[in-house]
Amino acid sequence: MNRRLRKLRSILVTYPAVRAGLRRLRLYAELTRLNRPIGALLLLWPTLWALWLASDGHPGARLFFIFLAGVWVTRGAGCAINDFADRNFDASVPRTRGRPLASKQIRPFEAWLVALLHGFLALFLLYQLPRLDWWLALIGVFLMVSYPFLKRWTHLPQPYLGLAFGWGIPMAWVAARGHLDAAAWLLFLANLIWATIYDTFYAMADRPWDTRIGIRSTAILFGEYDRLIVIGLQILLLVALYLLGANLGLTWIYNTGLFAAACFALYEDTLAWKRSPAGCFHAFLNNSWFGAAIFAGIVLNYALKRS
Repeated sequence: MNRRLRKLRSILVTYPAVRAGLRRLRLYAELTRLNRPIGALLLLWPTLWALWLASDGHPGARLFFIFLAGVWVTRGAGCAINDFADRNFDASVPRTRGRPLASKQIRPFEAWLVALLHGFLALFLLYQLPRLDWWLALIGVFLMVSYPFLKRWTHLPQPYLGLAFGWGIPMAWVAARGHLDAAAWLLFLANLIWATIYDTFYAMADRPWDTRIGIRSTAILFGEYDRLIVIGLQILLLVALYLLGANLGLTWIYNTGLFAAACFALYEDTLAWKRSPAGCFHAFLNNSWFGAAIFAGIVLNYALKRS
């Protein structure tokens, strides 16, 4: 009888603790955006572009899984650092005030612990890459940590995000090819333009609140010319990607992927044309399809070329 009572007591004591622990894990998942994979996808696509192009369509399973895991790990660390830096600003914006740090459901030091845990996982993955990638990773860490603070000092945090989100390109290129060349940097430039486009859509969605609380962005800098400038950047992006394909000898199959991506870009412009926050945010989300179209064109180019 006493044994059964002790077992029942153990269950009653443990269950609330387990429930609290699971709730904490859910908050950490929200902190690292596991519930919102769009950011990881926008980081993943250019990394995969680089991996396939640098390896002539044969990246190998090992490199593929290293960079796939690396994208999710670095994305998680970047989100934790970003939310720590923006916790007071996020509390003033309706779309972000429910984030765990902004709503004070977790404490600031917990965000740093989560970022450090992701950092240790990233080190394990990095150890399996060439030495040059180790040095490149140091630059990537600096970009990731410094990015959240740019919006306080300059109207150009969007191109800087392109530097941070595109840093997987030179790392993947080195891992697959052993060195960097002009094609790698052309792809990096194309991704910088792309990040400026999709993060401008994102900033257009938040512009009324960003203006009120003093956050700077290209959406505010471009003002009434925002839509025309974004269209110009989209054209420049497609030209850069076309020149990249010509440089690497890619076929009409790749260009078909470019055409599909151009259609997605046009759709984004229609979504954001009235500048409604919802429309601009949906235009931002649609960029995952743009990246997927480019990747599909690259993969099919090499796959059908071999057959």
